[in-house]
Amino acid sequence: MIKERFDAEVWPEYAPPPKEVIIQKARNVNALATLLSDKIDAEVFDVAPKLGIVAQMAVGFDNIDLKEATKRGIYVTNTPGVLTETTADFAWALLMAVARRVVEADKYVRTGQWKVGWHPSMLSGRDVYGATIGIVGAGRIGSAVAERAKGFNMKILYYDVISRPELEKKLDAKRVDLDTLLRESDFVSVHVPLMKETHHLINEKRLKLMKKTAYLINNSRGPVVDETALYKALKEGLIAGAALDVFEREPTPVDNQILTLDNVLVAPHISSASHETRSKMAEMVAENLVAFFEGKTPPNLVNPEVLKVRPLSKKF
Repeated sequence: MIKERFDAEVWPEYAPPPKEVIIQKARNVNALATLLSDKIDAEVFDVAPKLGIVAQMAVGFDNIDLKEATKRGIYVTNTPGVLTETTADFAWALLMAVARRVVEADKYVRTGQWKVGWHPSMLSGRDVYGATIGIVGAGRIGSAVAERAKGFNMKILYYDVISRPELEKKLDAKRVDLDTLLRESDFVSVHVPLMKETHHLINEKRLKLMKKTAYLINNSRGPVVDETALYKALKEGLIAGAALDVFEREPTPVDNQILTLDNVLVAPHISSASHETRSKMAEMVAENLVAFFEGKTPPNLVNPEVLKVRPLSKKF
């Protein structure tokens, strides 16, 4: 869709382009199609006088300086909604796998440790059905996780700055403060965006509130959880385990101490990685770009204030 309408250059490497390459390539472009790994800030905007839109292939856009973009009349779009169910599926996959020690069991078989056909204590995990789940952030994805929890007859607690009466009515979910959620939940699933207020939202103090039998699941953004504090909590047995699809630094280094723990399940930021969802996300990027250059409001504009700074136009 993009190549049919525009002159486009695609970065050919599997790894993301270095910042200096982004700066070099941005000098004469009207649009950038970006990923979470691309830092788009004033340094990029300064060399890109023709830039009109940054179309992000993700729901989150914390890699883009939104305030600076808006001030300069640059439109920013994202790809919300489409990955909700896929990401919720993966949160559930993480939850189930860490609770029932699936990865440990796989390793146990493959490495020849399985010496006895069956034993009552072999790789015992925790029941999910009928347990209490605490959902931190009950937006699209958090609510979708709650939908799945209902099928497992779980008690659903949620913490959100916004009340979700529809969730409460439909799923019998209960809104509580964060400390209460952490104290009462068997599984804590994190689904908040990364912003100043949520950086290290799950820290040492809050991890100590959790049950020793509880599990933490995070497939939102890595810096929402203080990794150093989490390692300590897991190492000391303050919580039973964790399942992480995101890290404070990505890719996380192989010497990250959290990778040495058997009660941690990890994945490389693949929560939305289904063929169907990734294809639709790419289409949405194209649809946002096409709409913008046709002088229409992009369907997924995240900084509507920009309309006052730079009214829509077909002249670029």
